[in-house]
Amino acid sequence: MAVTLKFSATLSESDPQNNPVLIVGQLKNLNKVTYEKVKLKLEPRVDVETYNNAVNSLHPSPTDSCPLWLNNATVAALPIKCSRHNTPSRCHSLSKIVKSCLVGGSEFVVLVCEREDVYASACAIARSLPLYSAKSTTSSTKRSVTVEVLLVGDGNGVLSEADLACLTSAAESVRLSAKIVDMPCAEMNTDDFLEEIKKVGADLNIVPEIIRGEELKERGFGGIYGVGMAAEHPPALAVLSHKPSGASKTIAWVGKGIVYDTGGLCIKSKASMCGMKRDCGGAAGILGAFWTAVKLGFKENLHAVFCLAENAVGSKAFKPDDILYMYSGRTVEINNTDAEGRLVLGDGVAYANKDLKADIIVDMATLTGAQGIATGRYHGSIITNDEYLESSCVKAGQNCGDLVHPMPYCPELHFNEFSSAIADMKNSVSDRSNAQVSCAALFIGSHIGFDFSGLWLHIDMAAPVYVGERATGYGVAFLTTVFGTLSENSLLQSIAPPVINDDMETKESNSPKKIRLL
Repeated sequence: MAVTLKFSATLSESDPQNNPVLIVGQLKNLNKVTYEKVKLKLEPRVDVETYNNAVNSLHPSPTDSCPLWLNNATVAALPIKCSRHNTPSRCHSLSKIVKSCLVGGSEFVVLVCEREDVYASACAIARSLPLYSAKSTTSSTKRSVTVEVLLVGDGNGVLSEADLACLTSAAESVRLSAKIVDMPCAEMNTDDFLEEIKKVGADLNIVPEIIRGEELKERGFGGIYGVGMAAEHPPALAVLSHKPSGASKTIAWVGKGIVYDTGGLCIKSKASMCGMKRDCGGAAGILGAFWTAVKLGFKENLHAVFCLAENAVGSKAFKPDDILYMYSGRTVEINNTDAEGRLVLGDGVAYANKDLKADIIVDMATLTGAQGIATGRYHGSIITNDEYLESSCVKAGQNCGDLVHPMPYCPELHFNEFSSAIADMKNSVSDRSNAQVSCAALFIGSHIGFDFSGLWLHIDMAAPVYVGERATGYGVAFLTTVFGTLSENSLLQSIAPPVINDDMETKESNSPKKIRLL
């Protein structure tokens, strides 16, 4: 049974015997909280001396916890050290602590933190409470977790109703995105994914535009159609569009939604195929991010573009040596059917450019195994045509917990890896040791053109999309934070990086024109 997750700005009275409680935060913050502030959650089981002794005994390296009353009351400290490429919220450790300390039933987490860390922390707690389970032995007992936020620091006060709405929406979206990624293809094929898109659309009063099956071929979406044409459930391009009055800019988020990737005729090995249900993580993250962004009042035009397909093996499967005719008008010679994500995204970004006239195009995907080697399990790899946007993304990742790190953007040195004698390009590089993450991104970017006057951002999150055997909902927090200045919600605005202005000077003569977001 799925756990209900709620957020509160105040502490309620509860007995650990009936309602287990975890008090967690950085040690410096826990030391600012007296017993008087938390006794509502501990009495009559834990007295002041026990609580103070427990807090004083904590020596996190990297974390530490101390039971206060059996397993039903615990105080835990997050890591003290935090490097410059980590998130100050220490949210990855928070997810692990919450997961290990929850015992079931109706329980509480008292989150002790500063205001700037509360969004990342809320999303981290949501990650530890997955929605999907196929276990036959699930308990019939209703479970709920209430996160009661105790803000510390000068002038932080308490969370407002708008703040709580922000945390609730983001947590729901993180769990939705993780659920989609966790579900096997038999339960989350392209038909099922479209139903999830329709549900989000219905909640936001938006009817999605859907192009699928043979219509994709007729309208020139050779990338999406070619990848998905062998599957039982046809491929699709789906679009959710938010168009508020007074909007002056258009942003498009384009997600890779490969619901299963066998590798196609260049089939994966039996070991590397397990987990390929997660290849829809980019589209899942964008669906969750779009839901939250619109619910919290996104002030500009926002389009979520989902490129959905199953890369299946069959008599209709596309083959090495095939030529695909992309929506951009460019042709691609196939030399690896397992490099399929860039094909569907190439069509998606071209649609965002040609049809949606987007000023800013973001694509997000579980694109390359090389990403995990390049930036690891916690940091997504980003490639962008704008230096200022690059630094803003790094800051946004640190603020929200969905960490990113930049890769080289150098089309003149890397794009020739896709040279073809008979088409505009091949779909896989000739030298796999030459900046694979950057090259894969450039393939996608080539379908809007390297002379694109707007902003383009690519996010490769193949490794951060999951931890262990569970999805993380990666991307929801990141996208909502990067574009937080365009939200009506004050909490998102407070953690968002600076906006990009028309009057900022570019350092390079060939840099694209900056776009004013506000």
